[in-house]
Amino acid sequence: MSAECSSYLNADKVLVSGFSCPRAGGDARAVFCCGFQDVKYCCDDPHSFFPYEHSYMWWLSVGALVGLSIAAVVLFAFIITVCVLCYLFISTKPRSKLDTGLSLQVAGKTTC
Repeated sequence: MSAECSSYLNADKVLVSGFSCPRAGGDARAVFCCGFQDVKYCCDDPHSFFPYEHSYMWWLSVGALVGLSIAAVVLFAFIITVCVLCYLFISTKPRSKLDTGLSLQVAGKTTC
């Protein structure tokens, strides 16, 4: 079993001629053509081929990093807000019961 890697332009825009896998002197298990549009190599996993330039992965990484950073800041702000509100709730509770000015009476007894 073998695969053919077609020719491609590398990152420096230099044409690299096509080759067949496995390469002479390489791993005999590397029978698949893997890599990106600008970097191709022989490998043993048929699902390692990405038909894109590898620079797109950096944009995904930067986007994920920005998204996770924003989510972390929002979560941190939420936790701080909850802590402040709990502190305010606890610190503003009255220490003793308030006197409403009404006296309680037992049912059936009258006082003068």
